[in-house]
Amino acid sequence: MSTAATRATGQDHLWSVTEHLEDILATVRPLDPIQLQLLDAQGCVLVEDVMVPVSLPPFDNSSMDGYAVRVADVAGASEEYPAVLTVVGDVAAGQSELLHVGPGQTARIMTGAPLPPGAEAVVPVEWTDGGLGQGPVSGMRARSASPEGASGQVHVHRPAGARAHVRAKGSDVNAGDRALAAGTVLGPPQIGLLAAIGRGTVRVRPRPRVVVLSTGSELVQPDGELESGQIYDSNSYALCAAARDAGAIAYRVGAVADDAETLRATIEDQLIRADIVVTTGGVSVGAYDVVKEALSSVGDEDEAGGGIEFRKLAMQPGKPQGFGTIGPDHTPLLALPGNPVSSYVSFELFVRPAIRTLAGLDDVHRPTTRATLRTDKALTSPAGRRQFLRGRYADGEVTPVGGAGSHLIAALAHADALIVVPETVESVEPGTEVDVVLLG
Repeated sequence: MSTAATRATGQDHLWSVTEHLEDILATVRPLDPIQLQLLDAQGCVLVEDVMVPVSLPPFDNSSMDGYAVRVADVAGASEEYPAVLTVVGDVAAGQSELLHVGPGQTARIMTGAPLPPGAEAVVPVEWTDGGLGQGPVSGMRARSASPEGASGQVHVHRPAGARAHVRAKGSDVNAGDRALAAGTVLGPPQIGLLAAIGRGTVRVRPRPRVVVLSTGSELVQPDGELESGQIYDSNSYALCAAARDAGAIAYRVGAVADDAETLRATIEDQLIRADIVVTTGGVSVGAYDVVKEALSSVGDEDEAGGGIEFRKLAMQPGKPQGFGTIGPDHTPLLALPGNPVSSYVSFELFVRPAIRTLAGLDDVHRPTTRATLRTDKALTSPAGRRQFLRGRYADGEVTPVGGAGSHLIAALAHADALIVVPETVESVEPGTEVDVVLLG
């Protein structure tokens, strides 16, 4: 945490949100690239351009089920005066030996099948009698049930221009084109394109592995029985889900009791599978704030400025925060408050950008916008402290949800935005414009 070491500090120093985030992002570095199989690379970021080795499609092919024809043979065709052509056989997708279509001839062709030599266009089967000698048909009968469809004659009721219903070789991409640029996040369409051009593996930055660990002797796992003074552990579930939403592979560790030695041992055990560790709870000024007790003295012996530093931030909710590196690989660790809303807001402000930086993404922040505040009363913020309030955003307007109380997890569950009240503003009146962080 070399950046942090250069800042003025003190027990009563209030760090700004910007200062804290800058220190985090100055410490976190993108993960080293690795070669992955296509499906394993989903959600990862390409680290190099991918070029097209073969044109797509690799040959002229039919975009319809129908008949491959010569343009002159169907010129002027109509239902009253159809063009009558001799069917010389079938051309199916994947067929290697192609028929030749001569004057007055046609080949029955399937979607995706190569255009046979001599043919110049494809007539959809719906423009023909399907070889039945009657009016227009709606489709072909299965070859196994009607093999005679590949022979005989067919009546064509409409003309077709040159290259009609033909997908030209290279009309999608040409050999030598750039298929995907470095920095692309691989989603389903990109995975499909890579497979289509014959790439089975790609070089990417892997999805970051995030270990989420909640602390507190009062915590009980969902479905457990609550005894006096106990509550369910919601933070580890919410933060794991948030980490996955940010593109990470998340591992949830069951709540650790308020014991410093147990916590240190648990974190050390988890470092083998962590690119970043997130703890929640135990970072304030109480006698049982175990994260602060366990990690304040932990440092990286071979790296100056390493270790975990605990701070007070000029923000609400989320004033107490901790950040640093731990273990032989200097794994980043972010220690968040235990209040459910404080921990989630802290995740959005600090952990999510860190995860996306590890992943090698360029845009690590949530989108923000300006919105008109819709409320019956002014929003207030303690002097000199940035406040993040839950809200619902729609059509350029934002409405607070659940009031200003930082403990209202139910309000957070119904919000899709954070309303930002700057440090220098003590009151925001209804109808004014505010900054909004969009969570959806």
